Amino acid sequence: SEVLAAEAVCCLNRAMATLRDIWEEIGIPEEQRLERTDAVRKHIKSLLDMMVAEEESLKERLLKSIVLCRKELDTLCKDLQLGSLEIEEDCTILQMEKNLRTHVEVLHKQKRDRKQELKALQEQDQDLCDILCTDLFSIDTGSVPSLEDLDRYRRHVASLNTLKEQRWEEFVTSKRQIILLMEELDHTPDTSFERDVVCEDEEAFCLSKDNIVALQNLLQQLEGRRALNEAVCSELRTRIVALWERLQIPQEERESSA
Repeated sequence: SEVLAAEAVCCLNRAMATLRDIWEEIGIPEEQRLERTDAVRKHIKSLLDMMVAEEESLKERLLKSIVLCRKELDTLCKDLQLGSLEIEEDCTILQMEKNLRTHVEVLHKQKRDRKQELKALQEQDQDLCDILCTDLFSIDTGSVPSLEDLDRYRRHVASLNTLKEQRWEEFVTSKRQIILLMEELDHTPDTSFERDVVCEDEEAFCLSKDNIVALQNLLQQLEGRRALNEAVCSELRTRIVALWERLQIPQEERESSA
C-alpha cells in the first residue's frame, strides 16, 4: 500500500508538472495559473475527501454490524439454550464482522432445523395419537426445542410406532380368528363394534387400548360359545351312542348316520 501511495503522489506531481508546461506553452498568466492550480487542488481534495468519507462510512457500517451481530448471537444462544460463543477478538474489523456474521448464519440454520424437525415430529405424533387414541407429547411449541427435547420426542414417536405395530399385529391376528369363529358358529355381526371389526376397512379401525381389550373380549366370547357348542355336541353324541347300544343298531347304519 505504501508503494501504491508513493506512485499516486508521483502521478499527481507528473500531472501538475504537465499542466504547468501546458499553461506556460499556452501563455496563461501567472495569476490564472495559480487559480487553475488551486482549482486542481480543490478538485483532488474533494475527490479524496469523498473517498475518505466512503471508507469511514464502510468502517461505521462494519462496527454497527458487529454490535448487531453480537446482540443477535446472544439472542440465538439463549433461544437454542447454548453457552456463550468464544469469538476471536485479535483480528481486524472486517474479519471480526465476517466471523460474527458467519456464526449468526450457522445458528439461524440450527434454529430453522430444530423447528422443522419439531414440526415433523408433531405431525407424526398427531397421526399416531389419532390411531392409538393417546395424548400428544407435552412440549413447549412457543420456543425453540433443545436437543434433549428433540431426542425425547424422537424416542416417544418411535415408541408409539412400535406400539402401533404391536396393536396392528394383534388386531389382524384376532380379526382373522374372529371371522373363522363367526363362520363356524354361523354368527352374523350384530353390533357396531363387530361390524367395525369384520366388515369395515382395516385401516379405519382405531387401535385404542379400549378397542384392543374389546377385541380380545369378543374373541374370548366366541371361543367360549364354540367350546360350549362342542361340549353340547359331545354330550349328544354320547347319548346317541348309548341309544344305539340300547336299540342294538347295526354298525353299518351307525356309520351312515354318523
